[in-house]
Amino acid sequence: MTLESVNWDEDLSSDPEEEYQALVRTLRRKNGFGLFFVRCSPAEGDRLFARVKTDLFQKKVEFLQFEKPIDNLYEIVANLPNREQINILFIQGLEYSFYAYENLNFSENSDRYNYNWKGVPQILNHLNQQRERFRDDFNNICFVFLLRSFSIKYFIRRAPDFFDWRSGIFEFSTVRRTVEQELSRILSEGDYQKYLDLTPEERIQKIITIQELLEEDFQRLSLKDHEVVV
Repeated sequence: MTLESVNWDEDLSSDPEEEYQALVRTLRRKNGFGLFFVRCSPAEGDRLFARVKTDLFQKKVEFLQFEKPIDNLYEIVANLPNREQINILFIQGLEYSFYAYENLNFSENSDRYNYNWKGVPQILNHLNQQRERFRDDFNNICFVFLLRSFSIKYFIRRAPDFFDWRSGIFEFSTVRRTVEQELSRILSEGDYQKYLDLTPEERIQKIITIQELLEEDFQRLSLKDHEVVV
C-alpha cells in the first residue's frame, strides 16, 4: 500500500465544524469495535476529546495519552481497569514511539526535509500482528487515534495491515492563531547551544514540528528575517 493510494479528498472535509459533526455522527452510530484515524495537532486533539466527551455523554469516552515510547498497546488497553465499560477510546502520543526510528535528510535539490523510511518501530510491528486480537478482545471499543501528519504516514507505509482496517479518516487543521503562536515560540527558542543539548529524538521532534507548521495551508508567515535552528 502506498501513501498515494489514500485519497484524502474523498474522506476529508475542508470545514472544521462540518468535519467535527461528521466525526460525532459516526461515533454516535458506531457500536463496538472500530478504528478511526484523526489527523490533528496535539492541542487540537485535546480539544476534540473534551468536546466529544461532552457531546456524546451517553457513551463512555476515555483518553489514553503517551509521552514516552511504547512497544505494546494491546497490553496497555487490556490492563485498563474499566476496559469493558469503554465505548470510545482516544489515543494520543504514539509519535513518541516513532521519533527514534526517523531519519530526516535535507537534499540539496529540495527545499524541505524528507522522510527516510528505514526500519519499522516495534509498536507498528505489534499493531500489524495483533489486529485480530484487538478486534476480538476489545469488541466493545471504538479506537480513535489522534495523529500528526507524519504519524499518519508511518501507519500507511509501515502498518498497512492495521491501517487497512480503518473505519474512517478525519482531518482538523491547526487554527491560524495557534500556528503563529507556536512558530513564534520556536523562533524565540532558536539557540544553537540548546539545540546541541537536545537528544536525537528531541531534534527530530523539533524538525517535524516546524515542518508540519509550515505545511498548514493557510500559513502566511515569512521566515526570511529569522534564522531557525533545527
